Amino acid sequence: MKILWVSHLVPYPPKAGVLIRSHYLVKELAKHHDVHLLAFNQRGLMEPYFESYEKGTEEAKSVLGEYLSKIKIFNLPVDASKFKKLFTAFISVFTKQPYTINWTKSDSFLQAMKKMHAEENYDLIHFDTISFAPYIDYCAGALTSLDHHNVESHMLFRRASEEDNAIKKWYFQQEGRRLQKIEEHYCRKVDTNITCSELDNDRFREFIPNAKFKCIPNGVDVTFFTPSDVDPLPNRLIFIGTLDWYPNTKAVRYLVNTIWPKIKALKPDLELHVIGSKPPQDIVDAAKTDKNLYIRGFVEDIVEELHKATVYVCPITDGGGTKLKLLDAFSAGKAVVADPIACEGLEATDGENVLYANTEAQYIDQITKVLESVELRKKLELNARRHVEDHFAFTSIGLALAKHYTECASEAK
Repeated sequence: MKILWVSHLVPYPPKAGVLIRSHYLVKELAKHHDVHLLAFNQRGLMEPYFESYEKGTEEAKSVLGEYLSKIKIFNLPVDASKFKKLFTAFISVFTKQPYTINWTKSDSFLQAMKKMHAEENYDLIHFDTISFAPYIDYCAGALTSLDHHNVESHMLFRRASEEDNAIKKWYFQQEGRRLQKIEEHYCRKVDTNITCSELDNDRFREFIPNAKFKCIPNGVDVTFFTPSDVDPLPNRLIFIGTLDWYPNTKAVRYLVNTIWPKIKALKPDLELHVIGSKPPQDIVDAAKTDKNLYIRGFVEDIVEELHKATVYVCPITDGGGTKLKLLDAFSAGKAVVADPIACEGLEATDGENVLYANTEAQYIDQITKVLESVELRKKLELNARRHVEDHFAFTSIGLALAKHYTECASEAK
């Protein structure tokens, strides 16, 4: 099949979150089909990993060009100035469409998509986010696929329910309601909807029972994230994530401000290492007066940092899909203590390949258990690795997506 992958980001480098999923799905899909890429380039996802935005873009084109036969990249409109994104969010309150749709609007991008389709006559056009929903109306003659990294309306409603600020609560509620209507319309319109978990399928079917949903879970490169032959350091906690994404920001503040002071009081030699680009300033400032708290920013060799850590702590209580950071940790054979919400879609089992916690006391108790029991730690490490090998290797996940698209084409004949 000839497939056009329309993306809100350049799927490179595979360093964090959505970049990992998009990169490996494109790469694996291209082993089975002829895949072309049309993408926006987000500065916030490109600049942290390279000397410059331009050098990162060139490297991305070079690497992706090894398995994609056509690549066209556009600058993201809301990156034009520091006020553009805020302005787009502001005017979205007064338009029919929410910010989630408005931030990817671009006449030149749309015209490029239409031109590519006219020239190539694609069998299927894959849209990598609900934000591209209006573009689906311009795909005559091709099958259409809509990827949902999360149930975006559900995320907005959950964020509203946890928001104390009345204005922000109202904003998230109205954004969620408008986006849900768009999900209802376009999920029915496309030939298939791709989700990251069966839980997300269930959430969609609650309000869109007559659309087609296929779970293609997030995965991990099990040949890159591998366990170490050497035991971890005996006194190191770790959290990894892009720190300007609000579920991660919220989680790391809870970890640093609430859990960390109490667990440190019990074990004074313990260290906490927070790794990820764009850490919030208040967390950076906290580390200045705490010699055992390390706010590391972006780190090139994540695998080495995982190997050193005794416990991976993940108190995420928001978001959707599946948390790629936890798949990385599982694949690297780490003992993980996490909120059950952080493990949604991972099919994890409390006490076997993860320890659950959702209160301050539970986090302290579960972390202490791992620190004090080598037997428990090794059990969690071994079972976590086996779990991703059995269920979340990207090679098998990419093949499943390729087969699904072939089946969609057969059903359409």
